[in-house]
Amino acid sequence: MGLTDDLTALGNDAFAHHRAGRFAEAITCYRQILARRPDMPEIYNNFGHALSALGKPEAAVLAFECAIELQPDNPQALCNWGLALADLGRFAAAEAKYRHAIRVDCRFDGAYNNLGLLLKARGRLAEARAAFEQAIVLAPRNVAYYDNLAAVRRFVAGDPFVTALEAMAEHAAALATADQIHLHFALAKAYEHIGQAEKAFRHLLSANSLKRGQVAYDEVATLGRMDRLRELMTRDVMEARQGCGEPSALPVFIIGMTRSGTTLIEQILASHPQVFGAGEIDLFDQAAGSIRNALPGRPPFPEMIQAMSAAHFRALGAFYVDRIARQAPAAERITDKMTVNFLFAGLIHLALPDATIIHAVRDAADTCVSCFATHFTKVHAHTYDLAELGRYYRHYQALMAHWRDVLPPGRIMDVRYEELIADPQSVARRIVAHCGLAWDARCLDFHHTKRAVRTASAGQVRKPIYKDSVGRWRKFEPFLGPLFAELEPGAPHDSERLEADGGLLPISGLGFRGVQPVTGAR
Repeated sequence: MGLTDDLTALGNDAFAHHRAGRFAEAITCYRQILARRPDMPEIYNNFGHALSALGKPEAAVLAFECAIELQPDNPQALCNWGLALADLGRFAAAEAKYRHAIRVDCRFDGAYNNLGLLLKARGRLAEARAAFEQAIVLAPRNVAYYDNLAAVRRFVAGDPFVTALEAMAEHAAALATADQIHLHFALAKAYEHIGQAEKAFRHLLSANSLKRGQVAYDEVATLGRMDRLRELMTRDVMEARQGCGEPSALPVFIIGMTRSGTTLIEQILASHPQVFGAGEIDLFDQAAGSIRNALPGRPPFPEMIQAMSAAHFRALGAFYVDRIARQAPAAERITDKMTVNFLFAGLIHLALPDATIIHAVRDAADTCVSCFATHFTKVHAHTYDLAELGRYYRHYQALMAHWRDVLPPGRIMDVRYEELIADPQSVARRIVAHCGLAWDARCLDFHHTKRAVRTASAGQVRKPIYKDSVGRWRKFEPFLGPLFAELEPGAPHDSERLEADGGLLPISGLGFRGVQPVTGAR
């Protein structure tokens, strides 16, 4: 049903705003249209899509419900509804919407792709592979689907999927930039699987160079903020303010560099019957932002800590505990795997003195190479250039050393990835004990745990412990000069000489969010 003449201009404005990514403006137009014509399923669908894009999945679900009520077999609205439900963690309902969309339109490649992503997150890797492969059959030139397939399927020499990617690479310049990025990341995975490291790294350089051109990264401000944390949050500052936070042992913070083993640690803990794995949530950042907004002049982080009273620290901790407890009211412990919370380690200690803090540590070079080789679904602005990645890592490392110096001994537990891989039972027992819990053997069967994992490690934690990723950097060593040149002089990149490592990202609710949703893998 089309727009009437008097609404045509408003509809054109809405669509123009939507296509340009001005979702708030588009939503205003959609509301005005629906106030006068509430019988238009396509407008409800677009309305829901814009709400999802702004991080409002609850409202988006209501919009999609209206669209389907008006047009029950609208496959696009069904698929979008599934995306919103998945964002809310309602995975079974999301899967049902994707499958309904496929029943309505068996050639809907996007629905197969989204179904594959959901199945991967839920650990059903064989089904995910089948879904991605069907998406490719229906849309063989959509390179994003090959990129997603590579996460659940190893490529081999002579693989027809690799042949198809190579054919597309001959005309890569004609592709949109986003498609070129998917193509190069997919080929990098394929060539690494096949054992052609030089070709793989050439495509990683191309993929990351293109991606770097799409992101705004203020390196001076980002690294300067790390230095400022070390300057302001001294031992005297920490000691003068401790002891006034919320006394709750419920939260378990898992911090560290992306791709350092945080998902594996969380999966081990989430396999314990008294633990709920909440995944990557930006709740502590939101809590800190709420306190900052209540302070006179709204001082920035970390300067805001100097203006906080004992009541503010207690309120921050209480805010966080109240909201994380809603994730699993019966749980004894709830993990928060937002890795960038390492920026907040000092503030976490003050606001939640009884919370557990676990720091994932992995070989420096392996960590950085894994970041550089990963096509993240969120923007990690520091990971797309080897030199920037090395500088970022070095500042992260200095900050973690600072936290160890100013916090009480043992406050942060370092879990070394290589030690966990070499002796999983011993290290897993120490992790569980550090959380104040009794040992449970199910923690060693973490790969059987039925929970959604929506990170780049979703496929890996569905397998028993394996050692293939240890020393991965060595196959790419000839190409890593820019990375090693920027790491701290003499910094270890051999797990046998490993020192404390990690990674750093800006965060959100305090006004410098550096992890932002992007389209393409959905």
